[in-house]
Amino acid sequence: MEGVMMRGKTAMAMAVRSPGGDILLETKRLKSGGKWYSKVPVLRGLIAFFVSLFTGVDTLLKSASVSAPEDEVPGKGWMTFSVILGLALGIGLFILLPSFLATLLFDTWLKINSVLLSSLLEGVLRILIFVLYLFLVSRIKDIRRTFMYHGAEHRTINCYEKGLDLTVENVQKCSTRHNRCGTTFLFFVMIVSILIFSLANWLFSIAGISAENYGKVANIFIKFGIRLALLPFVAGLSYELLKFLAFLPDNAFTNILRAPGLALQRLTTYPPTDDMAEVALKSFLAVAEMDNDPNIAEVSFGEIPIAEIRAIIAKELEGTNADCSESDWILCDALKKRRNELREVTKTDINQYRRIREILERRKNCEPLWYVLGYTDFYRNRIIVNNSALIPRPETELLCETAIKLIGDAPAAVLDLCTGSGCIALAVAKNTKAAVTASDISAKALSVAAQNLKGAAEIVESDLFENLAGRKFDFVISNPPYIAKAVIETLDTEVKNYEPLEALDGGEDGLDFYRRIIADAPEHLNDGGRLLLEIGYDQAAPVTELLGEKFYNIEVIKDYGGNDRVVCAAVKSENN
Repeated sequence: MEGVMMRGKTAMAMAVRSPGGDILLETKRLKSGGKWYSKVPVLRGLIAFFVSLFTGVDTLLKSASVSAPEDEVPGKGWMTFSVILGLALGIGLFILLPSFLATLLFDTWLKINSVLLSSLLEGVLRILIFVLYLFLVSRIKDIRRTFMYHGAEHRTINCYEKGLDLTVENVQKCSTRHNRCGTTFLFFVMIVSILIFSLANWLFSIAGISAENYGKVANIFIKFGIRLALLPFVAGLSYELLKFLAFLPDNAFTNILRAPGLALQRLTTYPPTDDMAEVALKSFLAVAEMDNDPNIAEVSFGEIPIAEIRAIIAKELEGTNADCSESDWILCDALKKRRNELREVTKTDINQYRRIREILERRKNCEPLWYVLGYTDFYRNRIIVNNSALIPRPETELLCETAIKLIGDAPAAVLDLCTGSGCIALAVAKNTKAAVTASDISAKALSVAAQNLKGAAEIVESDLFENLAGRKFDFVISNPPYIAKAVIETLDTEVKNYEPLEALDGGEDGLDFYRRIIADAPEHLNDGGRLLLEIGYDQAAPVTELLGEKFYNIEVIKDYGGNDRVVCAAVKSENN
């Protein structure tokens, strides 16, 4: 599925295109030395047929695990069932049905007792049913794609055998048909079965096995049983015929023998796209390299060097607002490593690759990385985040740091207004002895805060101070919405399309919440209580002016970027 498997003298490789567009590779060393049966004609073909069957099922499962979503990959049980069902269908279509139709026509309708004519008709019907079957399944979209990859495989091998440079351009110039194709083998099976089954029918007639002696039903079952028993012999002979013709020189005689099988390949191979040819090349080149160098190690799907993974991440993040650190955070999540441990990892495995791909599929649509990961780190705490609350910004850590220093070791009552994810409340609760209350108007945001706080703070649903009547605190801390309404449309896509707008919109001038907080805070602050506010880089002057009437000792603190970020003020009392 969405891939090509190649087999060389010492190794095999399977390249598969993942849903994300990457080509994943799995290689395996083949056991050296041929088995004893590899030199026994007919038997080697029979064993090769069954080995190919089991290898094909295993290959299909592995390729599906890469090319299909994880929840759509069939289990081994279902795959085994489908193989058995497929074999039963094949036996029914290509053995039972032709035999039944031939018997019906000659014995029942025409009343002709001719072993030769009956056998020939049965064989012709078998070929016609087989060709019709291939034609019909090739109309199915997924099967058609598989046949296109089949064409890519043939073109790549033909390109190599012609001595051309192995490039996508050269591969696409080559034929989609090949003398050693399995489709030709199946055609030979049909032809050989006509000869073998005709001989069997003749022997039936000599032995007296007929409907007159055993009855129609018994006669049909006897013939069917013997045909099943002869199938391995038919497969073995067909293998020898394919092998013989493949190594004969090209001439008029051999071309005539090969022509029907090559013609049939028109139904099982279709011109591939360039990206399919690229997959086939990847598989072929991997086998060629391993055949030439016995020291090259096997690789499994998803085992990709970290440098290559970083290149994939960088390419996928083009067009987003990602910064240079995101690659590290994505790897940390997928590899379950700390950032300083990434240098210890040399390659990914399939599960890590899938996680990286899952992140990238969402991130390249400009969904913020921390929403994709479901968490972020803030003030030495792991904070759960989703689009019900703003993603905590590093700048807000300055607000926490300032509050923690002012609170000190003394017991205090602290209110975190507009708590959102609860990141400020958690930082204060973990680093002081304060009794913390976290408040927000959004029930969804408070559900996120509850997951982060885990009982470390009281949670109150309230529109600022509305549901906190009569309660007083030593410190009121807030990072309220402060983006001016006209500015919101100019924000990055990651912010305006994913983060909750109600947590950003500060009104026409961005100061609506400051006005309300500053007006009501004095009623909820104890004497000497402090109000700490995070502000926008250009809001220090208007916020300081708003504080002037009811607060004193007003201090503006700059962040590490040199921007005004936090305003701290003490409430006025009767004495000051």
